[in-house]
Amino acid sequence: MDFTLSEEQQQLYKSLVAFARDVVEPEAGARDREGRFDRAVWDACGEVGLTGICISEEYGGGGAGALDTGLALEALAYGGHDAGLGLSMGAHLVIGSKPIDLHGTPEQKAKYLPKLASGEWIGAFGITEPDAGSDTASLTSRGERDGDHWVLNGTKTFITNGPVCDVFTVVVRTDPDASAGAGMTAFVLDADTPGLSVGNHLDKMGNRSSPTSEMIMEDVRAPDSARLGPEGSALWAVGFECFDWERTVMLGSAIGGMQRGLDDSIAYAKQREAFGKPIAHFQAIGHKFADMKMNLEASRLMLRRGAWLKDQGLEHMMEASMAKAFIAKCALENADNAIQIHGGWGYIKDFPVERAWRDAKLSSIGGGTTEIQKMVISRMLLS
Repeated sequence: MDFTLSEEQQQLYKSLVAFARDVVEPEAGARDREGRFDRAVWDACGEVGLTGICISEEYGGGGAGALDTGLALEALAYGGHDAGLGLSMGAHLVIGSKPIDLHGTPEQKAKYLPKLASGEWIGAFGITEPDAGSDTASLTSRGERDGDHWVLNGTKTFITNGPVCDVFTVVVRTDPDASAGAGMTAFVLDADTPGLSVGNHLDKMGNRSSPTSEMIMEDVRAPDSARLGPEGSALWAVGFECFDWERTVMLGSAIGGMQRGLDDSIAYAKQREAFGKPIAHFQAIGHKFADMKMNLEASRLMLRRGAWLKDQGLEHMMEASMAKAFIAKCALENADNAIQIHGGWGYIKDFPVERAWRDAKLSSIGGGTTEIQKMVISRMLLS
């Protein structure tokens, strides 16, 4: 089994790392402190093809699969050291744009995908609610038919890109009498649709350059042409497919962050002296490097295997959940080790490892908690 990246993949990685170092990294710390989304950086990502990398080529995208899209996000994270941008980019790609690419009508694709691919428009996806997070089947937002329209009501929360999105895909319950997990339908809405508004902007601990908010629907009238996919099938045909894309692609950002944290820690340990020699020579520090490297490579292999299976059209739900749970654990362990290696300086905001620790925690919560991933894995093992 050959795990070597092709020359084309290696070139993609190198070029995006160089781009991220030049364009993304210089103000990454300031964006984190200010909780600021930088549209100019986003537009630069669009110019190099990042904002449409996995969108179909016929609509202006790169047509990349899960493996190459995850590799691109890994490179962006490694070179740019801005997990917030990686979060916004990943959400835009795999849950903001890919559902339209996969399930949209020709008219929906023609309307939305070219501008999403170029980065002119930013995508967002809404399924989580204030009282329905991991238990997505219990969501209470409603869609009721009114002739050839639907009337949508409800509140979504933790919407990545909510304050800056142009295209909002939302899942609501359209059959209140259906069994749990059924009777849900997805709709694609322009952000300026009457009745659709941005609620509270959420001030996060990490990934702070990625804007997050509530999205509120108050008697939103959506034509049936805005429906994404068959009526009543959204949770399984749209939502869960998005989650698999999320779990096999978006965590590429975590891999890039882990690699950068390891490299920065090694560089610091080689020049930081204690007791008359660089701390890199102490066994206690060397063991931390070994742990970080093992965590990194095991995580990288698990993620790429899940992505490869998805690209081949093979069953991958268990592998995606295993990768999600494992990487979440390893990313936080590595970030903690990086701070420990840096000592007191690692606790200071001037050092990126402090930011990396805050950013890493999201992996165990967003996109399905670690506990949910373990539930998926165990159920599949026992089925």
